[in-house]
Amino acid sequence: MNGSVAGYIRDATPEELAELSHGVQVIDENKEFTTKLPLYLSSQGLLAAGFGYHVVSVFGSQSTGKSTLLNHLFGTDFNVMDETARQQTTKGIWLSRAKEDEKQSEFGMTRNILVMDVEGTDGRERGEDQDFERKSALFALATSEVLIVNIWEHQVGLYQGANMGLLKTVFEVNLGLFLKDQSTTHRSLLFFVIRDHIGHTPLKNLSKTLVADLTRIWSSLAKPPGLENSQITDFFDFEFTALPHKILQPEKFIAESQTLRKRFREGVSLGVEANELPEGEKEGIFLPAYHRRIPADGFPMYAENIWNQIVSNKDLDLPSQQELLAQFRCDEIAANCTAGFNEIIAPFEKHAQSGKVLEGLGPAMKQALSTALETFQEAGGRYHKGVFERKREDLRNALETRLRGLVVGQLSALSKRAVAEFTEDVTNVLKKANASDSASATYDFAKIVQESRDAVITRFKQAADECFIPGESTAWSSHDDELEMLQSDIDEIAKRLRGEEMKRLVTRLERGIKTKLTEPVELEFKRMDETLWDRIWKTWKDTVDHAVQQFDSKSRSFNSTEEETELGVWRLKKRGWAVLLARIEEEVLEGNLLLKLRESFEDKFRYDDTGVPRVWKPQDDIEGAYTRAREATLTLIPRISEFKLSTTGSAPDLTAYFGSAPANASIDDSDAPASESFEILSEARQHDITTKFRRMADGMFVEAKRGAIGGVAQVPYWIYGLMLALGWNEIYAVISSPFYFLFLVVAGLLAYVVYTLNLWGPMYRVGNAMIEQGVEVTKVYHPIHNSSPPTCANDERQERLREYINSDNRPRHPAPVEGFAMDRLDRKGRRATDAEEDED
Repeated sequence: MNGSVAGYIRDATPEELAELSHGVQVIDENKEFTTKLPLYLSSQGLLAAGFGYHVVSVFGSQSTGKSTLLNHLFGTDFNVMDETARQQTTKGIWLSRAKEDEKQSEFGMTRNILVMDVEGTDGRERGEDQDFERKSALFALATSEVLIVNIWEHQVGLYQGANMGLLKTVFEVNLGLFLKDQSTTHRSLLFFVIRDHIGHTPLKNLSKTLVADLTRIWSSLAKPPGLENSQITDFFDFEFTALPHKILQPEKFIAESQTLRKRFREGVSLGVEANELPEGEKEGIFLPAYHRRIPADGFPMYAENIWNQIVSNKDLDLPSQQELLAQFRCDEIAANCTAGFNEIIAPFEKHAQSGKVLEGLGPAMKQALSTALETFQEAGGRYHKGVFERKREDLRNALETRLRGLVVGQLSALSKRAVAEFTEDVTNVLKKANASDSASATYDFAKIVQESRDAVITRFKQAADECFIPGESTAWSSHDDELEMLQSDIDEIAKRLRGEEMKRLVTRLERGIKTKLTEPVELEFKRMDETLWDRIWKTWKDTVDHAVQQFDSKSRSFNSTEEETELGVWRLKKRGWAVLLARIEEEVLEGNLLLKLRESFEDKFRYDDTGVPRVWKPQDDIEGAYTRAREATLTLIPRISEFKLSTTGSAPDLTAYFGSAPANASIDDSDAPASESFEILSEARQHDITTKFRRMADGMFVEAKRGAIGGVAQVPYWIYGLMLALGWNEIYAVISSPFYFLFLVVAGLLAYVVYTLNLWGPMYRVGNAMIEQGVEVTKVYHPIHNSSPPTCANDERQERLREYINSDNRPRHPAPVEGFAMDRLDRKGRRATDAEEDED
């Protein structure tokens, strides 16, 4: 153990232990270094730790939550600010040991971390006294491996708010005091923790801003000999992280703080290949290059020597009285200029969060900025030149920082408005053009997009140019990057709209294919000969090829790429094949297919080869005709069960016709490959349809057979001989009489005709119905059968009936009968009784 601290090694009293339970005040508010640091390290068991410890400090403005951050990250008990009072809590510099993780995991926080809580900068308690701020910041930077810079998100880009002026002084004195001997130079890590990060500005952009500011500060330093060309990255590494709002998002703040806590562990050495270590170990921030290589028992003396050297340095003393006067008056003038600036800019800042375009912002910004700077130049130019120039630059930076937020928001709003206008303009034009929903709709998509694109970009440039502020430090007001992003966004939207239009075109052409295939496929299935599938394939291919030509011609007007056109053609062919399969599926539905088979069977069974209907007779070969027609029809079922071309004896080559799927084809419902199965009817469906067809054909055969047998009277042959013997005299009388013979010949001819036409049955039924109707009418009007009391109407009807019966010149059709309706008759044509009517 280092003998320099041997005098401090003793057992602490209970009072001292209680006093040191929450840490030790290394440097008090009067700039006095404590003598209790060795005792504290001893009470924590760290004096014998050797190099196995790390030092972390926090730096930042007062009341920004530095102590709160350290307590969450390291489990310390530093005093935190009372949020209702907003006053200083940390005075001087305090040091405490971080509480170790209860369960040390492989990637948990490392052991033996000393945490220093540095008094906040820019506090009202010290006012213009920046001496302690500079010296405490330099002490923290000199003794710590990692310096946590605690900063609010809205302070990024500010000069004083982000403590850039103080860091400039610290860097410059740090070079003079500690880097003269480059052989002992140690690197440090500046760990920026951006607080209250709402996510509007990405962490990456905030990091770039901070690095740019620090680099600019370093370039302006007066460097010692030998370090004129040095870069800030030669001495410092940078890390950036962000934490959410502690008050508004307390749970998220605690969770992310615990995640950040795990990064405070030993990391990868700069000379070690990162791939050789586990992924989690790469994120450790304690690198060997950061360690000061001071043993733990020598740290108290090392820290005290550093502080004494800083205190004795005159470069950190207060400025002269002339400079103080200049600072006071310039600050006062800057405040007045800022007040005038606020009157113009505050209304715009009030509405900046709305995300809408702020009309008149550009001219107002230029007027407010120029007025403020001219006023400051006129009123403050007579004071100390160095202070005046610095304060003027600070004022410009402060005002431009506020304007920067407005310009960024304005350009973002202008970009969003341009994108929305472009999308709306193109969409409205396309809706009108596509109102007919026809593939022949005429419009130039590329021209529509280009005209709308030029219009919105022109409006964007005009509005963005108004916000441009000339000057070297105001390059951020240029809209070149935003314009490039806007053009990229518009191109992406145009590409999306073009894709939607091409999909819409494919859909319209698909409906056209479906319409054109309906009748041809139906007609081909009525024929169902050997070349059925050849004709269907040719018809479908011609229809799809015509649709592809239409698509190719139309897509060229969209200014589409070859890849997009290729994808559209591939989709169209796939959908066309799906349409054909759906149309075939409709035709081979059980009901439709059985109807077609029935028609084919009837054509062969009920009609002869010349197309004349057959009238079956008992002597005809009904069984043979039935068998031939049935077998011929059954051959159609296996023929249509599989899509197979007769010319090749195999299915068509869809792969060759479709081509391979394009590389830009997405896997969704519209791009999913259509079914390439050529099986139309499965074996189970073939068997089912065959069975049902046989039953239907058998029924038609039985009907034909019954009709042929029913036309023959079952009379014994001997009856004809008996009739001839008994009626010979009458036969002879008829034959010998020319009149009777002629009558007999005419009657025979009429009977033959009636028999040939199968009219005996209808004639019998009509005659029988006429007789029954006549009998019923006679019964109704005859006095015996009509029991109703006589009325004038009945007498009149009876008189008309008598005249009709007695008249020689009776009309050929029965006279109309009043008082009767057809629904009053029963099934035999008789008048229904009253009882039957009541039952009905």
